[in-house]
Amino acid sequence: MISLDAKIRKDFGKKTKSLKMQDRVSAVVYGPGVKNVSVDVDEKEFKKVFQKAGESSLIDLLVEGEKKPVLIKEIQRNPITDRVIHIDFFQASLKEEVEVMVPLVFEGVAFAEKDLGGTLNKNMSEIEVKALPQNLPHEIIVNIESLKTFEDHILVRDLVLPPNVTVLKKPDEIIASVLTPQKVEEELATEIKEDIENVEKVVKEKKEEVIIDEPKE
Repeated sequence: MISLDAKIRKDFGKKTKSLKMQDRVSAVVYGPGVKNVSVDVDEKEFKKVFQKAGESSLIDLLVEGEKKPVLIKEIQRNPITDRVIHIDFFQASLKEEVEVMVPLVFEGVAFAEKDLGGTLNKNMSEIEVKALPQNLPHEIIVNIESLKTFEDHILVRDLVLPPNVTVLKKPDEIIASVLTPQKVEEELATEIKEDIENVEKVVKEKKEEVIIDEPKE
């Protein structure tokens, strides 16, 4: 299992600025039946761990020697620099199932796209699953080679899941398909029309605001 070192955080408020100077990020560990613990982690090491684990893989958070099985629940970033400024670690019970979003990774060649000139349409990029924390997959592979015609679809029921993992979606929901060139043009035309209508609506509202705000003589 992937591990990440953490230190118990003792400085709060304005003193946390020193963490940034040390390239460390403040975080909290919480979960059912456990006491919240404020910690900090090395920013570079966290990025490496997050790249491997994402939000759906269990990691070992080593808080000054004490091992805590956690999921990366939430990441707060600076809106300007995009640097990580705070992390929520969820300490999961290994005996209770949790619900998380797992990325879908599309592999292979859709022959309806390659040979028939269609466009691959991905209706989902991630999917919600339920499992014990230690059974959660890092990602779910979707093989698109079955999309040989424009009538073919990949449904939720077609996913190949690890043992003891349940998908929280209806089995007949479409994950991917290939659109005909004509269908793509129709959808683009619809999007353009909707954009124009939205712009016209905003312009109309602005004009009405100007009329209302004009001073009376």
